[in-house]
Amino acid sequence: MKIDNRQQLLAVVALAAVALLAADRLVFTPLTRLWKQRSGTVVQLRQQIADGTSLLQREQPIRRRWEQMRSNTLPRNPSLAEQQLLKAFNTWSQRSRVTLTSIMPQWKQDADDYMTLDCRIEATGDLETLSQFLYNIENDPLALQLEGMDLGARDDTGQQMTLGLQISGLVLTPATP
Repeated sequence: MKIDNRQQLLAVVALAAVALLAADRLVFTPLTRLWKQRSGTVVQLRQQIADGTSLLQREQPIRRRWEQMRSNTLPRNPSLAEQQLLKAFNTWSQRSRVTLTSIMPQWKQDADDYMTLDCRIEATGDLETLSQFLYNIENDPLALQLEGMDLGARDDTGQQMTLGLQISGLVLTPATP
């Protein structure tokens, strides 16, 4: 081989290497990145479709549950709502033989279309009566949510216990046109 041919061959190989590097940086890498990004978007969209389909299949039970919750909310009048909740606490405590030591209600306006009546309740009794009290609260149709619970012993044997509950009652206040 001649030296001229060898130099031309090396120049062509060098140009080909630079062209391949440029093609990799300018074409292949961006296309690969775009492909991965679109694949991720497709997976996300398929998941959203599956979630939507599942939601459509559960539409009737969800609507029935919402209607039940809506019909069992506390009244809009604050004094009536507090009275209804206090009456319910007294009923639950009598059924379960729990002694209520304190009830501290507090109103919160979280949004324009609803308010919550947050109550801190302290009760005493043994484990069985406190369990029954919690069961009565959870099975009542009132729109209540148990936010937090503290349980402690009042004696060394654990026969007398205290229960602290944080409960929120829902009051719907829809905007009137």
